[in-house]
Order: sequence, then C-alpha cells, then structure tokens
Amino acid sequence: MSTAAAPLRQLDAHAVAELRRAAERILSEFGTSATSPALLKRVAEGARTLGDALRHPCRPVDTADGLFVLRGLLVEDAALGPTPAGWATAGDSGAVHDVALLLLASVMGNPIAWEGQQDGRFVHNIVPSPGHEDEQTGASSTVLLSPHTEDAFHPGRAHLLMLGCMRNHDGVATTAACVRRTRLAAGDVDLLTRAVLPILPDDAYADAQGFTDQDPPPVPALYASEDGLTLRFDPAYTPLAAADDEAYRAAYGRLCDELARVSVAVSLSPGEVLVVDNDLVVHGRVPFRARYDGTDRWLKRVSVRVPGRRTRPPAEAGEHGYGQSALEAHAS
Repeated sequence: MSTAAAPLRQLDAHAVAELRRAAERILSEFGTSATSPALLKRVAEGARTLGDALRHPCRPVDTADGLFVLRGLLVEDAALGPTPAGWATAGDSGAVHDVALLLLASVMGNPIAWEGQQDGRFVHNIVPSPGHEDEQTGASSTVLLSPHTEDAFHPGRAHLLMLGCMRNHDGVATTAACVRRTRLAAGDVDLLTRAVLPILPDDAYADAQGFTDQDPPPVPALYASEDGLTLRFDPAYTPLAAADDEAYRAAYGRLCDELARVSVAVSLSPGEVLVVDNDLVVHGRVPFRARYDGTDRWLKRVSVRVPGRRTRPPAEAGEHGYGQSALEAHAS
C-alpha cells in the first residue's frame, strides 16, 4: 500500500460560503439534521439552486483511481464539540455539516439510507466505539478494516460513497483500491464473473429487523460492464471456504492480492470529503488506538445512488437483500 495524494477538487471560498448559508437555512427551518421527507425535499430544492462553483466539483468521478477529494469546507474543531462515543449518542452533533453533505450528495445523485442502520439516518457518524474495537465495521479501531464495497450484500447499495472528515488528529488513513488498476489474468476474470458465493450482511446490521430466512444468493465478485470492469467485494463477509472449486478460491485470493498491491492510503483532514466510486473502488481503514476522550477520529458518511448507471449485472434486481430496505431521497 502506498501513501499518495488523492486527486483534488478545490472549493473556493465563495462556493463554501454559499453551501454553508444553504445548510444553515435548512437547519434553522427544521432544527435538526434527523432526516424527514420534508427536510429531504428542502435539501433537494436547495441543491438545485446551488451555483456552478459547487456543481462542477461534484461532477462524476473521472479519475483513474475512481475517487477524488473535495477540499475547502470549513470545520472548526473547537465549535464541533467532542467526538461522540458512538453513532447512537451522536444525535445532531455537527448537524450543519450533515445538511451540507446532503446538499452536495443531492448534486451528485440521490442520497440513500437504510432502515436497519443508524436509525435510518441519511448521514452516518463513523466513530470508534467501546466494545467494537475488533469488528469489521466503521465502529472498530484496533483492527485493519478490510477493503470492501460499501453494503456489498445488497443489490441497492450506493454507487458513490462520501466520507466527510470532521476530526482526524492522528492522521488515520482510509485505504482505497481501484479494480481497474489491477492486473488480472483473463482466466481469473472469467472465474470471478461467475456467481459462486454470497456476500453476507455485515455486523452493522446484526440487530436489524426483517432479515429473511431465504438462502443467501450467490453473486459475482466482478462484472464486465459496458465501460469496463466493476466489482462487488467484501472478503470479511464472503464464505470463501464454501467454494467447491479450488481454482475459484485461488482466483479470489489473487484479486485480494492485486487490490492490496494497488491500494493507496488517504489521510483526510477536517473539511475534506473523500468521494469514491463504490462500483470501482474498495475502501477500508488502517488500525489505530482510540482514546475515547472526545478527540478521536470522526467521519460523516453519505451513500449516493446515481440514476441510470449500468455498472451491475441485471440479475441483481432479483435478490432479496436480506430483508433490508433502502430509503432514497428523491433529489434531482
């Protein structure tokens, strides 16, 4: 894994001020960033009025790495308050930043949320939580968060993932690897485009209601879309040992190795937003030691669907999604 500067899209001061004013107007009207249909409607309306200085930096991902960093948002550490001890206690912490991220997300596409995750909020607080240090979720800290496609288990997963940095005193890096930078043999691609193994829901959904007892559907790890190779990948929740074909297991291992080879580390600073193409890029996080003193790393996460994209196998539409329903803000 290399440490590299991610492609940057700089927001100028006037654009940042415009975004802040729009977010503050919406927050003053609703008094909370807990998303409701009325708030989401206002966000969609507000996003349509944003000027080109904000809209142009939110254009589709067009870099070879499948990601970029928006830079220039203002996050004042002292005014932010302490890092929450967990998403459940975060409430409206950093609420104006929630709304600002939703406005940017609504320029890029349609923000989505999940009934079974973080109380259905459209902006997730990603913070280390006591008792979750060793899990493969955003609440962990002491373990490597394995590179993965966000919500890989679900056919309605996001096309884009936004990670907005509120606090990162320790420079904890997010890892990212683009499938189109890998070098895979044609035989491996052929094997991995077959639907052999399921991807199971991650532990963030362990307490959610509505899980189905139906058999987990096998899904392909790779897909040859019209524009090139895409992937659906979460090794921590893929029962690789259940694959009967040794050649398949070996090909999957080589995909893991190739993604590790091309992985880059992106250390976000407050006010930066990492945007990754969730069909091309797997992301993770390096281990760190949480202090739980209010100064730990704090990101805000927004998932975005892009209407009209054809980057996934049509057969996905028939999957049951393990009983999880995505909530979509119908922004335009």
